[in-house]
Amino acid sequence: MPEFDYALIIPAWNEAGLIVSCIESAQTSMNALPQSGQLIVVDNNSTDNTAQLAAAAGAQVVFEPVNQIARARNAGANAASAYMLVFVDADSYVNPALLSAAIESVQSNRVVGGGALITGDRAAGAMVAICIGGWNSASRLFKLAAGCFVFCRTDAFTEIGGFSQKRYAGEELVLSRRLRRWGKQHDMKFHIITEHRIKTSLRKLDWYTPGKMIKQYLVALLPGALSSKRLMSTWYDSSVDRTSGKNNSATDEHKRK
Repeated sequence: MPEFDYALIIPAWNEAGLIVSCIESAQTSMNALPQSGQLIVVDNNSTDNTAQLAAAAGAQVVFEPVNQIARARNAGANAASAYMLVFVDADSYVNPALLSAAIESVQSNRVVGGGALITGDRAAGAMVAICIGGWNSASRLFKLAAGCFVFCRTDAFTEIGGFSQKRYAGEELVLSRRLRRWGKQHDMKFHIITEHRIKTSLRKLDWYTPGKMIKQYLVALLPGALSSKRLMSTWYDSSVDRTSGKNNSATDEHKRK
């Protein structure tokens, strides 16, 4: 018998700069709701003090040695004892209304899982706004959850095998499709919450040039690219100082010039 109504799972790799604020937003939301929740941070083989900060902030900390977001999320799910799972990225901030909407939709037994529309954590230029708007439209139309906020029934998650560990990026899209199929078989919907949004960091704008980011997303469209850690390098870039928000390799290159 599961101990909690839901588990909120935060995968984290070298997130010492943001993990405490992420946990605090999660705790504020959890404390505002009547349902019982379990807060889990998955330390994905960090080389900084992410795990220590998370434990001190009151989260249950799980260790996943293989640096892969899908494995980290699955490790958190394996440690959970709850009827439903909520995955929130370490650079994102959940709010009480959004968390409540996700929990209540699953508890209705009409929804297998879903996601939410996203918003940036700061003002950005017109191009960024267009990109966010484009994703939100695609999310609503094609019923795809953004990786920064995914929720689902635990039994469905287990039956479909969790997040695909063949993917180094885009694993949330595979999960969305599999959950939709499971839901269809059990007369349940995959729901994208539109009335409340998940706030997520736009810090990659500080790390990479627009050209670098466009190139990465174009590479992701190549067949098999999402299964290559090398080709999905911006998700696993150890040259980025996540605390200061700087890309060390870019800084070193500038100094050499």
